[in-house]
Amino acid sequence: MRRLDTNALQMFVAVAQCLNFRQAAEQLHMTQPPLSRAVRQMEERLGVQLFERDTQHVALTPAAAELLPRALRILALLDEAEQALQTRQPAARLRLGMTSSMETDLYRAFTDGVSAELGSGAGAALDTVFDASPRLVARLRARRLDAAIIALPTKTFELPVLQLGKQPTLVALSSRHPLAKRRSLALADLRDQPVYWFERARQPAFFDHSHAVFRKHGFAPRFLLEPHDHHVLLSDVAAGKGMALLPASFAAVSRSGVSYRKLKEGDELAAGLGLIVAEGHPAAALLRRLASATLG
Repeated sequence: MRRLDTNALQMFVAVAQCLNFRQAAEQLHMTQPPLSRAVRQMEERLGVQLFERDTQHVALTPAAAELLPRALRILALLDEAEQALQTRQPAARLRLGMTSSMETDLYRAFTDGVSAELGSGAGAALDTVFDASPRLVARLRARRLDAAIIALPTKTFELPVLQLGKQPTLVALSSRHPLAKRRSLALADLRDQPVYWFERARQPAFFDHSHAVFRKHGFAPRFLLEPHDHHVLLSDVAAGKGMALLPASFAAVSRSGVSYRKLKEGDELAAGLGLIVAEGHPAAALLRRLASATLG
């Protein structure tokens, strides 16, 4: 049984290049504790210490210095193999990611336009995937996507972002709740209500931005962990288990027992949309034009 795999090598290289576990975890779109555990387990499997670490610094051991160039060569060979296979795909094939934090109907005009444009070529195809924005960024940087629509703010590293439109935040609540009788609500109105909210790991930058707005307005309700599936979330809202703060695109989703109300601070909590495209991709101009026209 091999004591090394590509996942372990990627984590090792990230720490070795950053010499900082927190920064390496951000680069890998994970939190620091599981990264530290994974490195310790890797050291135990190999029977060598890879990093000298204390509260002040991280340094490579002689074993790590010997492993690093080999790990970089292995990962480079894997990238080369993936690129070689990609050249065999139809020229018009496009792998497109879209942030799962928005309602899917928001993308319909954009994806229809892309499909129509690609459809004019032989063997054209559009592959779509929905995921959290940080994971979409990671997939694109690993060349597993050609382009992605992400929620902003999100850390994109070296990838340039075309900023598109913004989605103000609204309140989703049970139609039977007394607050549903109002035409609009403020964060102060929700202070004593249970509110569904996502965990920071799903969207760290937007999570931090939102909580800065919450602190500004003294908003500290009892937060409930938001289900990943939006249908489950809206079902819980309809049942009166809690309220949800959602992008305005969700207002298009008609769900029995759920009412949507404008939020006074909705613009402060607005999530932006951005387009990122793999460097040099032949469809870059097309994607920018369609995204600006349909999502701008």
